[in-house]
Amino acid sequence: MRCPGKRMTKAKNLKRLFLLKPRITFLNHGSFGATPRPVFQAYQNWQKELERQPVEFLGRRHNHLMRDARAALAGYLGTAAENIVYTQNVTISLNMAARSLKLGPGDEVLSTQHEYGAVDRMWRFLAGEQGFSYIRQEIRLPLETKDLAAEDFWRGVTDRTRVICLSHITSPTAMILPVEEIVAKARQKGILTVIDGAHGPGQIPLNLDRLDPDFYGGNLHKWLMAPKGSGFLYARPSAQALLKPLVVSWGKELPFSSGCPFIDDNEWLGTRDVAAFLAVPEAIRFQADHDWDTVREECHRLAAKTQAEICRLTGMPPLHSRADGWFAQMFAAPLPGETNLDRLKERLYKEYQIEVPLIEWNDWKLIRVSVQGYNTPADMKRLLTALEKLLPG
Repeated sequence: MRCPGKRMTKAKNLKRLFLLKPRITFLNHGSFGATPRPVFQAYQNWQKELERQPVEFLGRRHNHLMRDARAALAGYLGTAAENIVYTQNVTISLNMAARSLKLGPGDEVLSTQHEYGAVDRMWRFLAGEQGFSYIRQEIRLPLETKDLAAEDFWRGVTDRTRVICLSHITSPTAMILPVEEIVAKARQKGILTVIDGAHGPGQIPLNLDRLDPDFYGGNLHKWLMAPKGSGFLYARPSAQALLKPLVVSWGKELPFSSGCPFIDDNEWLGTRDVAAFLAVPEAIRFQADHDWDTVREECHRLAAKTQAEICRLTGMPPLHSRADGWFAQMFAAPLPGETNLDRLKERLYKEYQIEVPLIEWNDWKLIRVSVQGYNTPADMKRLLTALEKLLPG
């Protein structure tokens, strides 16, 4: 939350709070994130605490520590602690949901052509195993309005649609989809919703109770900047009974039950390092202490300016009508069709020390730029200078 009267900590000062190599212009926060020093220190402290007395930590303190960490995350996400469990990442979270659903021949799972490759693979695998159809609905580009995008998607819904799976923010195209409108309409139609929130927490405001999907998987190591290996699964109370644990362990018949099967089935999976989960409250505090609402606003403005300048450089229009509402701190911009992406990526890194993803998506060649609190206008200028020299034509 924003602290009244508190001024933004400038990006040039925030940069020193990260462990990133100073010589690298890091414009790929969206892939694996980057953890601030204080959060990483908290993570290591929890690891040391575990090793000092493993039996006490895992045998007597684990449940209380995890309960407190869930409560902090639930408050941040706008839901009750009984509606979330920690997972290593969003891919595991969505597998927990997808593998629990009873689907078969004649049923359809509807998604879009903007989805993350691992999620596409998950649904294709399950479709082949169970006999349902996995449909990737096209949302026409350039995107004009949220209503039109939602209408495009809804054209794919049939009387056989049982599940809708959408990215809140897409991975290849970095666009915020009209998830709120689609979830609300799906609820009216009795269609289950599974939302891929890999890029949501920390980049856009979230209130999961208000959004009201059946399942929402999120990463915390990306835009919330928690340690690697921290994610979560949210399950609507009425949907929790649908879930089967991916791993059956002691939690299934726990003698000291929490009273919530969703938590008991999924929180204790045997011996594992839970330090990344326990450091999540420190990540939430870090953003609060540094007025992250303002940081995000500054990052979005810098991202919007950079996207416009890349499009001017290439002469190619963006994938959407305007910056406001379609993306936050991460954007994609088209590159000329004759661009050799492998060669360009190699030269950007070797000659300019720029780390940025280049993506071949459908018939498009894209550059996806992440702007985080440690980035500066000088980073963007460096990218633009490099692209001007390296792009064909």
